[in-house]
Amino acid sequence: MSPHPEFRQFLAQRQTRRAFLGRTSQGVGALALASLLNPTLLSAAAAATRNSKWTGVVNPLDYPQKAKRVIWLSMAGGPSHLETFDYKPKLAKMHGEPMPQSFTQGKQIAQLQGQKLVCFGPQHGFKKFGRNGTEICELFPQIGSVIDEICLIRSMTTEAINHDPAHMFMNTGSQIAGRPSMGAWTTYGLGSESEDLPGFVVLTSLGKGGQNQPIAARQWAAGLLPSRFQGVHLRGKGDPVLYLSTPAGVTHAQQKDVVDVINAINAKYDTIVDDPEISTRIVQYEMAFKMQTSVPALMDIKSEGAKTLELYGCQPGDGSFASNCLLARRLAERGVRFIQLYHKDWDHHGGVKEGIAFKAQEIDRACMALITDLKQRGMLDDTLIVWAGEFGRTPMSQGGDGRDHHNAGFSIWLCGGGVKPGIVYGVTDELGYSAIENAADVHDLHATMLRLLGIEHTKLSVKFQGLDVRLTGIAGNTIEGILA
Repeated sequence: MSPHPEFRQFLAQRQTRRAFLGRTSQGVGALALASLLNPTLLSAAAAATRNSKWTGVVNPLDYPQKAKRVIWLSMAGGPSHLETFDYKPKLAKMHGEPMPQSFTQGKQIAQLQGQKLVCFGPQHGFKKFGRNGTEICELFPQIGSVIDEICLIRSMTTEAINHDPAHMFMNTGSQIAGRPSMGAWTTYGLGSESEDLPGFVVLTSLGKGGQNQPIAARQWAAGLLPSRFQGVHLRGKGDPVLYLSTPAGVTHAQQKDVVDVINAINAKYDTIVDDPEISTRIVQYEMAFKMQTSVPALMDIKSEGAKTLELYGCQPGDGSFASNCLLARRLAERGVRFIQLYHKDWDHHGGVKEGIAFKAQEIDRACMALITDLKQRGMLDDTLIVWAGEFGRTPMSQGGDGRDHHNAGFSIWLCGGGVKPGIVYGVTDELGYSAIENAADVHDLHATMLRLLGIEHTKLSVKFQGLDVRLTGIAGNTIEGILA
């Protein structure tokens, strides 16, 4: 007996086992069960079918949303808290003396293990700024001028002590590559408000005065989430995205026809194999086509005018950290959910005094300008700014005039987006070695950021190899003391 015509059609389509089982499970009973377990799944699935724009899986939000977007200023290489935000007069007095073993015995040290440990005092003076007289390095007067807007955390810790795993840990909550980055989790959870730009954008800049410590695209990857949630790297010089321009001799309408045909083919194939990466490909083709118009307009900062360029201290097309801060504000205005800026060369194993002076010139005005600009535009209250390196530096000298990697206590700061302004949270010991009061770790930072975005960190998870994977792993507590 020959097969039924509909079964022959099924065989002709060569559906995969995964696609077949997936579709046969989509009956009325499965839908009813799904609606009982999580009523939002049906509405989310329906919305995804009608519209390629991702609206997020956290709906409704777990908490009132204080921050609608994040601008993460990543100081790659590990800034020294002892020359930036945590003054230690006792360390200054002990400069050149042996480091007391009571601080270091049995502790994890990166490259100074087994060497003579000598106290290395702060290499620059500190001044008091703001209403509360917050002491920060005198090289950062512009940040000092807005210190009353900033929540300074001096008791940050991390598990990692070498650059690449520390970057992975700060970005993904794991030292092992392959987990989703904070930006990917955020766009997966909340989606994006932008119609013609990615929900997660990365900008990089190169400074001088340190070592050109490499960063890698895996630090803003989607990991085990669909690749549509990975960060999109916009370059500060030249074409912001490779192959974004329309080829010579091809009109915009012709290119749209090509994109439509490719997406139609992909959609047809997706009905057979049911692969989320094909859906991602369809969405990304559409996004890339929209970006051909939106990105050149975004990158044209000449339209900002001389006053704004002077505020940031940048010039169009210079690829500087200052220009990237201005672009971050423009991206935030356009609805991008997560914006991450990497500024390199903070790895001062030697020449920390000169190196920090270079860094201050590169970031001080730009950080102030970003805060000031967002506040003037009424955006600071719902924009969370995070300034952080992957770790700090040792109170002991390395090579006579530098500092080694350090993870037991360092400084970061946050601003806007629901954090208390003008406060200092946490304390390190008198030599700046360990956090001794209100110690916080990277999982706590991630949990707090998600909380400000309206998400309970223990609920945002995905199934992977039989486990519920989440940004904070099995750890993480909201840092309640910094919430406004």
